[in-house]
Amino acid sequence: MLAISAALGGLLFGYDWVVIGGARQFYEVYFHLQSATQVGWANSCALLGCLLGSMAAGNLAERSGRRPVLLLSALLFAVSSALTGWAFSFTSFIVWRIAGGVAIGLASNVSPLYIAEISPATLRGRLVSLNQFAIVVGILLAQVVNWILARPVSPGLSSVALLQSWNVQYGWRWMFTAVVFPAFCFAIASFLLPESPRWLLNHGRYSDAGSILRRIGGEQYAAAELIQIQNSLGAHTKSSSWKELFQPGIRRVVFVAIGLAVLQQWTGINILFNYAAEIYRSAGYASNDIFLDIVITGSINLIFTVIAMFLVDSLGRRKLMLSGCIGIAVCHLLCALAYTRGYLGTPVLILTLAAIGCYALTLAPVTWVLISEIFPNPVRSRGIAVAVSSLWIASFLLTYTFPFMNNYFGTGGAFVSYGVICLAGAVLVFIEVPETRGYTLEQIEAVSRKS
Repeated sequence: MLAISAALGGLLFGYDWVVIGGARQFYEVYFHLQSATQVGWANSCALLGCLLGSMAAGNLAERSGRRPVLLLSALLFAVSSALTGWAFSFTSFIVWRIAGGVAIGLASNVSPLYIAEISPATLRGRLVSLNQFAIVVGILLAQVVNWILARPVSPGLSSVALLQSWNVQYGWRWMFTAVVFPAFCFAIASFLLPESPRWLLNHGRYSDAGSILRRIGGEQYAAAELIQIQNSLGAHTKSSSWKELFQPGIRRVVFVAIGLAVLQQWTGINILFNYAAEIYRSAGYASNDIFLDIVITGSINLIFTVIAMFLVDSLGRRKLMLSGCIGIAVCHLLCALAYTRGYLGTPVLILTLAAIGCYALTLAPVTWVLISEIFPNPVRSRGIAVAVSSLWIASFLLTYTFPFMNNYFGTGGAFVSYGVICLAGAVLVFIEVPETRGYTLEQIEAVSRKS
């Protein structure tokens, strides 16, 4: 229940991240966006907020605790979503999208961090994957809401009639506003959560930490965990600093985490969510079929994420990451071939669904698991902040550059680029990523410090 409550941040993250994919074709008409620069900025500006939120999350989570940051992100989600939906100028739309991005940045750091710190070693992969499961549920929820709210558009509608249509005037507004209710639920859950026992121990609150650990696993579990955590913290001062991330042993972990975070984004899968309408339109699908195709992609994403939750603690992290990189690369390269040869429609839909399924089964959940568990206790919140900040920088570059790549190299050329990056990622995982399945966070820390 603790993990599910914290993972609600992931649900809001997923909804807020993807809702724009259905809303954008309507707000672009409302705000009269024409150039690729305007379109790219409107679609990617939230990533600036994500970066700001993830950079702030490390210090906030270390100084104030994990729970207050989760509560702050919930409140930001509610306010920013409502005000984005009811923005009447492009400037205010951008401002509140960036504020929503800050909420995503906070939640994307602290939700998996909190879950990892309260989870027993044998269940940690599955429980941290709950965060990715919640993200996927949020994605699917956004896609279903978009599908329900968007009213059919008649072919050949004049520009004046399109501007005055319900979709352009009100539909996209309710797509954003719908997130307010789950944000309110997350705020209540965050308020009721206990603090992370590892954060409490790091701040000298031993009895509080012991009480929470006993609630999680009983007396024997609590006693064993307290000894391991205290031993790992024994060589450190009460508060850590950013400089510790560059110490020998930890420095390599930081670079591996950054590489995994960038790889997860540069696989190009988020393009299939954020620019789904353009991709399926270029593949020959009619406007009224696109929303259904998008819901299908979200359903595939959800199904394979559920499967991944049962595999991450049995098959292990390393095998899933390697198979994911290779599988996505093959799907992308075949999709590029389909565009080049003119095999559009169903072949493109099948290949994109296969890529999404492979991603949901492997890189999507496992990257978050690895990032949350490979850092030592004293620097975990700051280390995750660096990795997730890198993820959002990579995501911004990916999202902002796709309209230009699509214009100059075509959709097929973009898929070739993402496929090559996936193959390079397989090499990174093979050389640098160890298996962490079944080890406690303190055991992983001991291995990383020796390497």
